[in-house]
Amino acid sequence: MSQLSNVILSLLQILSYAFIFAIGLAVLWVVVTYFRDKTQTESTLRRNYPVIARFRYFFEHMGEFLRQYFFAQDREEMPFNRAERSWVYRAAKNVDSTVAFGSTRDLRPTGTVYFVNCPFPTLEQDAQEPSAVTIGPFAQHPYTTDSVFNISGMSYGAISVPAVRALSSGAKAAGIWINTGEGGLSPYHLESGADVVFQIGTGKFGVRKSEGGFDEDKLRAVAAHDAVKMFEIKLSQGAKPGKGGILPGAKVTEDIAAIRGLKVGQDAISPNRHPEINSVSDLLDMINYVRDVTGKPVGFKAVIGAYGFFESLCQEILKRGPESAPDFVTIDSSDGGTGAAPMSLIDNMGMPIRESLPLTVDMLRKYGLKDRVKVCASGKMINPSEVAWAFCAGADFVNSARGFMFALGCIQALQCNKNTCPTGITTHNKKLQFGLDPVSKAERVASYAKNMKKEIGIIAHSCGVAEPRLLKRYHARIVLDNGRSASMDDLYPKPQQMQAAE
Repeated sequence: MSQLSNVILSLLQILSYAFIFAIGLAVLWVVVTYFRDKTQTESTLRRNYPVIARFRYFFEHMGEFLRQYFFAQDREEMPFNRAERSWVYRAAKNVDSTVAFGSTRDLRPTGTVYFVNCPFPTLEQDAQEPSAVTIGPFAQHPYTTDSVFNISGMSYGAISVPAVRALSSGAKAAGIWINTGEGGLSPYHLESGADVVFQIGTGKFGVRKSEGGFDEDKLRAVAAHDAVKMFEIKLSQGAKPGKGGILPGAKVTEDIAAIRGLKVGQDAISPNRHPEINSVSDLLDMINYVRDVTGKPVGFKAVIGAYGFFESLCQEILKRGPESAPDFVTIDSSDGGTGAAPMSLIDNMGMPIRESLPLTVDMLRKYGLKDRVKVCASGKMINPSEVAWAFCAGADFVNSARGFMFALGCIQALQCNKNTCPTGITTHNKKLQFGLDPVSKAERVASYAKNMKKEIGIIAHSCGVAEPRLLKRYHARIVLDNGRSASMDDLYPKPQQMQAAE
């Protein structure tokens, strides 16, 4: 009996040593992993939340195998589903974007868009780079670019210094432009030498007098930078049509206050419109004023609501002459927007881009202004299919904000308005910003833009055209209520052009 007891005691002792050894190994793994996560720059979450973040990636990977048994599929999440985000992440990391065992996209719901393949698709040797487009032929310094997919307006203040630096450097590497948003021109926008579109919001941050209104000296100073290629007057944005920008005081640091002309900690609430603009005539007056002062192309950004607005604008342009027209218009979608906004507006106000873009393009064609006024499409277009659709509809460019946020590492935590973004993108908390390395993230921004251009080209080639700007409405079909589809060309037929004399 004593011998058996000794054996049991020995086994217990061995087990206790093994347990202590296992605990020691676990502690060693945690320590080593902590320092590896803290010093790497590839993953923002692992850098901000060492060790713990690894469990998120583990469960995310296991979800691929478990979701089919317990949860919704990859395309049922809002505002962007897992399939949409996954493509952006893969494109940004420049890894394989192929999928297996068929598509999970349901082609049956009303409004679904798909493209019609050509029996004789474009061969690789016949493919072309996107054609160059010149904006602002009547400006002193027109802007010519072949970019197709650009960075939409995200203000410094709404996003952090590392985020602006990464976006700017990535834009330079990819040969695309970056829009400043309404927060003014920061040194971080200019560091890389990327092409910049300066946005003039209703608060006129960066080009305003202390009492309000334009400061011409500041306007000229911004235009004096070679990197600043165009100016965009913001009338409205997708997140909150009818309301100005909202930057909570917690995000108004000393640096941001100096750029915007505010007090530190003061809420930056822009007026819900430009006080000087009461009509389409006033809008054209402001566009021409800014163009005359800066010498550079000027356009405006708006969510389309009252359809008559755009027709009245075109009629006024014909009265004044083509030189009075905006050099471009950016059509934002009612489901666009990255920042803080009242739910009553973000949920209900404005027209979605699927409807407003073709209607706007047709209005410009009706009045013979489509060649004069270039069209940028913006709002919830982060995958090649949405961007290709926009070119079919008649867009000259597509801009995205949230797509590039995903490229920076955004995990859709929905903390953009709280200064608590866990990936360091929309926060001024230095501890959270630490995880966002501008150098590595700039590479992801550039890779996302380049892979987007590549895959839009793949769609174009399958449709039988050499490059994205040759896509037409007959290349896309839309599913109707009865389950059948119709050509977009039939749903939005080419309008009869009016003569200038009329």
